[in-house]
Amino acid sequence: MRKSILLSTAIALAAGTAAHAADISDGKVKIGILNDQSGVYANFGGKYSYEAAKMAVEDFGGKVLGAPVEVVTADHQNKADVASNIARQWYDTEQVDSIMELTSSSVGLAVQALSKDKKKITINTGAATTELTGKQCTPYGFHWAYDTYSLAVGTGGALVKQGGDSWFFLTADYAFGYSLEENTANFVKANGGKVLGSVRHPLASTDYSSFLLQAQSSGAKVIGLANAGLDTSNAIKQAAEFGIVAGGQRLAALLFTLAEVHGLGLEAAQGLTLTEGFYWNRDDESRKFGERFFKRTGAMPNMVHAGTYSAVTSYLKAIDKAGTDDADAVAKALKELPVNDVFTKDGHVGANGKMIHDMYLMQVKKPGESATPWDYYTVLATIPGKEAFLDPAKSGCPLVTQ
Repeated sequence: MRKSILLSTAIALAAGTAAHAADISDGKVKIGILNDQSGVYANFGGKYSYEAAKMAVEDFGGKVLGAPVEVVTADHQNKADVASNIARQWYDTEQVDSIMELTSSSVGLAVQALSKDKKKITINTGAATTELTGKQCTPYGFHWAYDTYSLAVGTGGALVKQGGDSWFFLTADYAFGYSLEENTANFVKANGGKVLGSVRHPLASTDYSSFLLQAQSSGAKVIGLANAGLDTSNAIKQAAEFGIVAGGQRLAALLFTLAEVHGLGLEAAQGLTLTEGFYWNRDDESRKFGERFFKRTGAMPNMVHAGTYSAVTSYLKAIDKAGTDDADAVAKALKELPVNDVFTKDGHVGANGKMIHDMYLMQVKKPGESATPWDYYTVLATIPGKEAFLDPAKSGCPLVTQ
């Protein structure tokens, strides 16, 4: 009789697992990490975000609702058409359920629009434009980690308060750069500062001399670098050659992360003020995560990598809560669940898909102040989420009811 009871229990458990798996399309959950793996943003996200996503799946147990979870990746080469073609193939022939990371705003917007038509979840952790949760928001689009508004509030706000009340922008010539310049310029002017001008440069430019000379001759107290990745690093290096900082002007790296500081080196990066949503050396939990990440990659995580870990974790939690991987049910669950993980505590998702969380104003240490490898930041201030991000009701997203 005991054997019969045990067998019946095992059958019941197996049936329950099968029933759960039946609520998962294709019997598995497949997540695509689509980003730049060979260009100017390769260290900003790249293969490191892929590793972060795999860490999240492993930490979740490798399954959700009894179904296995798989992570795939591809390089979109910072081209919206290439990204859209990969996304379409993933959705139509490879049973990918969700696409994440999506470094480069033009790519993020293109894939989010395609995913709306396909009823698939996207979670942007690498793209920055506020348009993702603004006028171009969708029911299935989410934005994690940071955006151009939070960078403007952090870095732009800090420098204006320190007397940097006149600005000239050196801007990457695509959606991300425009958004970052606009948000920062609005914040500068709202706080009594003025914008003296701007110049736009091609993505992945190698010669910034003419742009920097225009910025230098403007007489602006602050030169805002509305770019990212190697573009920012190269502009900072060439600015040193022109003696811009030595001449009394300040550089504002409006999107600069730990990965770029490491690539540039403390000697060149020291004193820069920047904003990130995560720092591996901030507390015991982040240090533990950073050490695990380092063992896998040989690098410490920035906010894009940790944000991708958080996005994947939240997506799997939402599937578990919804009891299905149906996009409508998962989107609803993502907006209901709090975000509590190594990336942030007490984060929440607004009606426009923006994950609202604290950001951190950082200053890059001098070489002599760094106690250990990758110990690059002094945390100057914590910016509460309600200040760091635009109120969803003011975002322009048509999904938000006033």
